[in-house]
Amino acid sequence: MATTIRKAVIPAAGIGSRLLPLTKATPKEMLPVGDRPVIEHTVRELIDSGITDITIVVSDHKDLIQSHFRPNPGLVAQLRLDGKPGYADAVEEVGELSRLGHITYLDQHGPYGNGTPVLCAARRFGDEPFLVMWPDDVFVAQVPRAQQLIKAYEATNSPVLALMPMEAADSVRYGVPVVKEDLGGGQLRITGLVEKPKPDDAPSAYAAVGGYVITPGIVDELREQTRRWYEHRTGEVYLTDAINAYAASRAVYGQVIDGTWYDTGSPLDYLTAQLAAAFNHPDYGPVLRAQFARDLAPSTPTAPIG
Repeated sequence: MATTIRKAVIPAAGIGSRLLPLTKATPKEMLPVGDRPVIEHTVRELIDSGITDITIVVSDHKDLIQSHFRPNPGLVAQLRLDGKPGYADAVEEVGELSRLGHITYLDQHGPYGNGTPVLCAARRFGDEPFLVMWPDDVFVAQVPRAQQLIKAYEATNSPVLALMPMEAADSVRYGVPVVKEDLGGGQLRITGLVEKPKPDDAPSAYAAVGGYVITPGIVDELREQTRRWYEHRTGEVYLTDAINAYAASRAVYGQVIDGTWYDTGSPLDYLTAQLAAAFNHPDYGPVLRAQFARDLAPSTPTAPIG
């Protein structure tokens, strides 16, 4: 019987180079999407999916992340004294996420590559499986992406990757799974990933996006990669390489996520996510849609911003 997943890792040590200079002073994880920073979307998704132990792996200059989630009873009390109960409730509720998710922070140490923060956090988890979620992804789904991944793990007792359908031309941006068998219900048996193939070389029409269930066997492969890195001091440690090594002889599955995915890692993707969040906001959306409809009308000149 599969172990219930209660732990998750959010790697948040990257510098956000594709968004410079926007991320020169502000961590990319703290850029707003809608009325909350992007990493808060991930934290809320995990808590809503039953995760009770969240480790955020950070580096220097990421203090804003901790400040955002840290409870601030002094500010809450001052807002209430000032007659601003709505703001007080909002600040208090964000601080409560730290307790609900038992959020802890871990400094990243080791080789470059996205496998290192996963291995750093895995040392805390023993032999338990856990989720890995990138902090610059936003999923909008009736059933949270994390919950869909957990359900797939419970059905397979194996590592699981989040997948989304993609256009052929987009294969050069993603890891593309090699599909061995379609099991129905969006569940695929896969034998590995091909990183950023040309459209003609893509082994399937799916992209591996931000979400994984990692098992002890994958962690062992990361340890072996890291051992080799310290031996030769070349290359980087990638989670994809560990998954491929594991999948060469053992079962790995992909779960096609039912929902809408917004990546915020590049300027265009970030703006797309911002617009989607704004237009779908229950209070601001109707006003913004009406304003944009007027501004984009052929006969109406549009003033540039910035």
